Amino acid sequence: MARHRTIRAYQYDDDLEDCDIYGHSVEDDFGVSPATVAQFTFQRGNCQLSHYVDEPLKEEHEVEECYPFEDGGAAQELALNNLDYVAEKRLEMDADFRASLVPKIAKMTVSGKQTLGFETPSKSNDVKNEVASSSQKSNHVEDLNIPAKEADSTHTVSKQSSPETSEEMVVRANTTPSKPSGKGRQTLDIKAELEKRQGGKQLINLVVIGHVDAGKSTLMGHLLFLLGNVNKRVMHRYEQESKKAGKASFAYAWVLDETGEERERGVTIDVGMTKFETQTKVVSLMDAPGHKDFIPNMITGAAQADVAVLVVNVTTGEFEAGFEAGGQTREHALLVRSLGVTQLAVAMNKMDTVDWSQDRFDSIAAKIGQFLKQAGFKDSEVAYIPTSGLSGENLITSSTEGQLTAWYNGPCLLEQIDVFKSPNRSIDKPYRLCVSDVFKEQGSGFCVSGKIEAGYMQLGDRLLVMPANEICVVKVISLHDEAQDWAAAGDHVTLTVTGMDITKVTTGSVLCAMNSPVKVCTRLLARILLFNIDVPVTKGFPLLLHYQTVSEPAMIKHLVGIVNKSNGEIVKRKPKCLLKGQNAIVELQTQRPICIELYKDFRELGRFMLRYGGLTVAAGVVTEIK
Repeated sequence: MARHRTIRAYQYDDDLEDCDIYGHSVEDDFGVSPATVAQFTFQRGNCQLSHYVDEPLKEEHEVEECYPFEDGGAAQELALNNLDYVAEKRLEMDADFRASLVPKIAKMTVSGKQTLGFETPSKSNDVKNEVASSSQKSNHVEDLNIPAKEADSTHTVSKQSSPETSEEMVVRANTTPSKPSGKGRQTLDIKAELEKRQGGKQLINLVVIGHVDAGKSTLMGHLLFLLGNVNKRVMHRYEQESKKAGKASFAYAWVLDETGEERERGVTIDVGMTKFETQTKVVSLMDAPGHKDFIPNMITGAAQADVAVLVVNVTTGEFEAGFEAGGQTREHALLVRSLGVTQLAVAMNKMDTVDWSQDRFDSIAAKIGQFLKQAGFKDSEVAYIPTSGLSGENLITSSTEGQLTAWYNGPCLLEQIDVFKSPNRSIDKPYRLCVSDVFKEQGSGFCVSGKIEAGYMQLGDRLLVMPANEICVVKVISLHDEAQDWAAAGDHVTLTVTGMDITKVTTGSVLCAMNSPVKVCTRLLARILLFNIDVPVTKGFPLLLHYQTVSEPAMIKHLVGIVNKSNGEIVKRKPKCLLKGQNAIVELQTQRPICIELYKDFRELGRFMLRYGGLTVAAGVVTEIK
């Protein structure tokens, strides 16, 4: 996933505008002169222990410092007697003051129990302390509402403990109680909280896919503008800037393509994220890149999606270029199906360029429908919608175009998105979050972003970061730039964490529960399905494994056997090679440890893709971790 856009576009020079020059110190203006530097310089030879041991400390009432007499004699003796009397009275007043504070003071020991009164470590005062404690025990118990038996036991512990083993801290009994820890926190009814937060609306994660230049960003940018998610003033600025750049038709695409490189090249590079709402759904939108050079980024977005919108350019010649060999329409549809997406909406974009032709619409729908059926999509879960991203026809309301309404009376794109079913979330399973981005913001700690695949979390939770095996503490939870107290499965969140080094967390790390860590391995057993591949797959075949946000080099260690697609039984053991279209069980080995789960335990974390030579050659699920 891309770097956080506010951080990438941040101008750090503005913060240093009014600051002092780096390296400039206050001592440069107010220095010590060479003539007086000796008296401020520390010299170890002048520090002797005898200075502190042989010479006794002066008391406050000593005559030499307080009242020096030149005559001596009777006057000096009278002054000494007066000072002794004053000192004794002062000590008595201090003792009375301490005694008055005893009922209001509690002493906390390392054992966790409270003892009463003041305890001095000197052995000569043990008897006095014991007598004073026993005489005032009943009064103290009444003041602090502690049973007498408990007071006796705590006093005994306090008397027998030594100063070395019972470092005590005096605290006030009426201090404000501290914030409860995570263990003593009240358990959250996550299902009820989800309904309350979303206002009864279900959450779905939608990814927009398709061949490059199919109009994906323009289509969704115009939809967001019509929904009111983009300010008119901002949209006007995009129109003016795109005209100056000579790309007037890219104005709506700039809503999602925010980086300078994307706007200059005119293609989506990173997965842009935003959200909008329909009548019954809260939609997290992910705009995936369509260029073949950025397929890894597209896989990252597709792995986090529940449903998808496949955008097809119906312009004559453009559809054939994207759908035939070398185009990304087929590969994108195959990828999202292999990553668990079962609901698909096919947006026939740029229909205004063919005058809303029904024949063109039907011919393209027939070709795509046949391929999607082979890929595993059901006909009942695929919808075809004619649209125009540039003019905004049939996006949020039914079109009023006469040429279209003459033969089409189906739903618009927004209505079709509203019909999508939200999948069941793994809220009851242990917490899992796949890190898609790591960045540093102003303040303490650093930020990680990603999608919560299972479980839920709250502020202050301690999480385990794998494979680094480090512990971090969650300080801030941000969901679509809004602070939250908790987050659950399905949410795309940004967490501010502390307690560990930022270098220990990378893209692909997994934040998991302390009591149930994610599995980490370099060897795994998987069942794979080979796509169109020109060369046979043999033992030692190098591949690139794409798993969630991870892209890791891997190798086929062993070919276990070829599997029957219908019943899953092994037809042939230890084959010499695998050909396209075959279903097999293989053992994979990665160069570095990766965090992965079994498909039967966590479906979201048990799928992966295999690529070779810039093409997706296989999809698989994890059956065993070694």
